[in-house]
This record gives sequence, C-alpha cells and structure tokens, in this order.
Amino acid sequence: MREDDGSPLPTRRLGELAVPAQGLGCLSMSSFYARADPAEALATVHRAIDRGVTLLDTADVQGLGEGERFLGRAVAGRRDRVLISTKVGLERDRDGEFLGVRGDRAYIRERCHGSLRRLGVDHLDLYVKHWAAPGERIEEAVGALAELVAEGKVRHVCLSEVSADTLRRAHAVHPITAVQSEWSLWTRGVEAEVVPACRELGIGIIASCPLGRGLLTGRITSAADLGPAADFRHSLPRFSAPNLARNQAIVAALRPAAARHGLTVAQLALAWLHHQGDDVVPIPGTCRRDHLTENLGAAFVELAAEERQAIADAVPPAAVHGERYPPFLMRLVDN
Repeated sequence: MREDDGSPLPTRRLGELAVPAQGLGCLSMSSFYARADPAEALATVHRAIDRGVTLLDTADVQGLGEGERFLGRAVAGRRDRVLISTKVGLERDRDGEFLGVRGDRAYIRERCHGSLRRLGVDHLDLYVKHWAAPGERIEEAVGALAELVAEGKVRHVCLSEVSADTLRRAHAVHPITAVQSEWSLWTRGVEAEVVPACRELGIGIIASCPLGRGLLTGRITSAADLGPAADFRHSLPRFSAPNLARNQAIVAALRPAAARHGLTVAQLALAWLHHQGDDVVPIPGTCRRDHLTENLGAAFVELAAEERQAIADAVPPAAVHGERYPPFLMRLVDN
C-alpha cells in the first residue's frame, strides 16, 4: 500500500474554485450502508480536515437530514477550513422510500433553509441540484439557486448526474461550478458527452463513488460482505448475486497492476481517476481513518499514459454486469 506521507495534497480546479485533489464523501456516516461508529466517523472527518481535505460532501436525503446534522457537528470550530457541499432535489418519505425528483423554486428555497439550519452554517459553499427528472425545466431550478447565490446563502451552483444538454441549458442561466456524477473504472458513462461538455464550458467534475461503492476496494466478494439488509447496495443490480460474482473479474484484472506499483486495488483505481484531468476531484466515501489514509495515498501516485490506458483496457465498460440503480432510479439520472 502506498502510504500517505502527510505532504500537502495537489490542487485541482472546479471552475474558478481551487480545491485539494481529493474530497471526502460522507454518505456512509449516516445512512445507506452498514451503520457507522459515530466516534470513528467524527474522527475521520477531523483527520481529513487536518490532512488538508476541504471538500466535504453530503445531501439532505442522507439519513433524512441526519447526514447534514452530523457534518454540522463535525465541522463546528473548523468551518473556515472546509467547503461544505450538499444536495437538493431527490425526495424521500419519512420511511426512506424514494419519491422522485423536484426542482421547483419554492421547494429548493425551502430545502436550502433546512440544510443551513441542520448544518448550523450561514452559507453553503457548493449547492448541488440532485439529478433532473425527465422533462424537468432545469432553468427554474438553476434560477432559484442563482437567487440563493445573490442572497449570500450559496457560493457555488453545481449539478448532479445530468446530461450534457441539461448542463448547457443550466449554464446559460447561471455559471455552474461543477458537475458531480458517478465516475470510476466501472462507471464511465460521463466520458462520452458530459466530461467534454464540462471542459468546453470550464466546469469542474466531482467524481462520486470513485471506488464503485466499495467493489473496487477488493473487500466485497459476496453479498455477506455488504452487511445488514438495510445496506442500500443490496437493492442495486450490480451487487445482486449473479452480477456480483461476475464483477469480481474487474477486481482480479486490476490486481496485477496494483501489485506492480505497490498499491492496493483501491489506490490504483483512485490514482487512475486522479490522472483524468486537473479538473477532476474524486470524493471517496469512508467513515474510517485507516481507509481515509489509504485513499489519500492515491493522490500522490504517478502513472504514465500507457499505464493508464492499460488499466482502462483491463476493465472495459462491457465487463461490468448490471445497471447502477433499480429501474425507478435509473429513469431519474442522466436527463
């Protein structure tokens, strides 16, 4: 494993915003996965901040607001050292069931005020519109976000999991700082149109789920490794019994290259993503300090162009079995 030696993290650009090369996804600290140890999760956030990580990502649907409340407690006394990113638009009922996507002005304003209250802050550094429903008028949502910028409640407007066409329409209303979409060696759909559109418009890319929701760590070999039934991944087609068994071949294909470089498979996967451009910031999620240290070590790995191509060729998109989400949720992404 490549050790994190404590050196300052390289800098990347999200639009006009300069940030360290790796952020921290906070999803697993409050919901969707096996229950995190609160003390260890808190220590993980503090360790990340002390190592120079500034971009901390959550969403209002994570734990039905508990994710934001947790992050607010975690950054108390450290607010000036971090950039808080949260999302709006994906609705869940009180039982956690997904209801759909909204982007109307009144809803966005109401949810923003709720996020500010739960986080205990007076502004959001990045406010991310969570997906877009089929046929959604993105102009209304971005117009509402622009109002919040004018009022000082939001600093940067971002979008999540949208098509290149929707991105261009949104950017015409108000400058978009970054697009946050899933991007990893087993999810490469953004490379065809979204990444080129971002670069055409000067928009950064926040790569979520850069370790394939844990698969690219090499630690998930069966459904039993996912933990309790409440773990969100049990509902994802890629983690169903037949698909998960087939997807083990992806990890196996990466192990030789990881071994050659003295890396874990997770570090190799992150290093490959770090080399995709100075406008790409992965936000691997973890609630453990040892995994954080492992992830940060990848930010310092050097891979030659031919090595990067060989890694990509070893796990072509056709090698991935299963959709990212169940059909209902798949209809809500990339619109």
